[in-house]
Amino acid sequence: MFFLYLNIAVFLIFALSYWQDRRKIINGFLFNCFLFSLFITLLYFSFSTYNRILVIISLVFLVILGLIGLFGAFALMVASFVNARILIKKEGARFSNFLTLFLGLAILGLLILSSTILANYLPEFMRYVTGFLILLFLYFLFNFLNFFIASFIYQVYRPRLNKDFIIVLGSGLIDGYIVPPLLQNRINVAMDFYLKQAKLHTPPKLLFSGGQGGDEKIPEAVAMQQYALKKGIPIEDTLLEDQSVNTFENMVFSKKIMDRLKGEGHYKSLFATNNFHLFRAGIYAKRAGLTSQGIGAKTAFYYWPNAMIREFIAILALYKKWHLAVVIVMALITIALGIIGYIFT
Repeated sequence: MFFLYLNIAVFLIFALSYWQDRRKIINGFLFNCFLFSLFITLLYFSFSTYNRILVIISLVFLVILGLIGLFGAFALMVASFVNARILIKKEGARFSNFLTLFLGLAILGLLILSSTILANYLPEFMRYVTGFLILLFLYFLFNFLNFFIASFIYQVYRPRLNKDFIIVLGSGLIDGYIVPPLLQNRINVAMDFYLKQAKLHTPPKLLFSGGQGGDEKIPEAVAMQQYALKKGIPIEDTLLEDQSVNTFENMVFSKKIMDRLKGEGHYKSLFATNNFHLFRAGIYAKRAGLTSQGIGAKTAFYYWPNAMIREFIAILALYKKWHLAVVIVMALITIALGIIGYIFT
């Protein structure tokens, strides 16, 4: 019964954390802990009761985990190269589209360095370097899994149809004035919510947020508004925030507009963006002092892996001091082990 109680306790801790604030990385960690404890509980009951169905389910999971352990890195490397090829072919050879390619190359490098054949020819210090790089990769993989789950469960959200504002987050324009498909999806998901609420209550104001980049002819907010007007949204139900240059400023400047119109804390708001960007946007909303949660537009599957890596890097940057401290500690431990190994050999 201990494992069952442990499983329930971990789930309750996760549920409490999620209920308090859905916009936390630790929610992903706690949910992963719950899944792990659930798996341990399943194994315990399977082999303590010898229930045939539970034993079969447990064995299937063990086989899957074994295959991931044996071939997971190679499969991830191949998938990264394939995705990079598709993405670059469809979206162009921009640096931001090379992230899955870089991931594949990093995994290839680690596989080569850690191979038994090569290890026999490496100097002793290079073995420690390889060990450090593998440890570093596992650390960031662990953090990515937590981020991925936190991002996924954040999207499990059905907002009530009682909002005063929907902030639509901007992005780059084609030829300086055309709304690209990715941004169209953001506007469309906001308009869908607008129309649903309009059938029952007073519709929310669509607050288009996005400034004018150096290569853009008009502000992103203006381009988004023009797109919405062509789709039949009344101009009186639209607002513009055309000064922001990043997601945090989207939230800060939009909050100022909403505070001015309704009074701080006297309105209900929502923000709309692409699903891969939803979690980080939620963190920025929290930092800007907004209680807003987000609704996400679907993204083409080929685009999603690279976008998630980009989002993960941005999340790492938000907590860079913590991650830098951990990396330094791992490096110092590796150096210490290397010195000890050198002394005793």
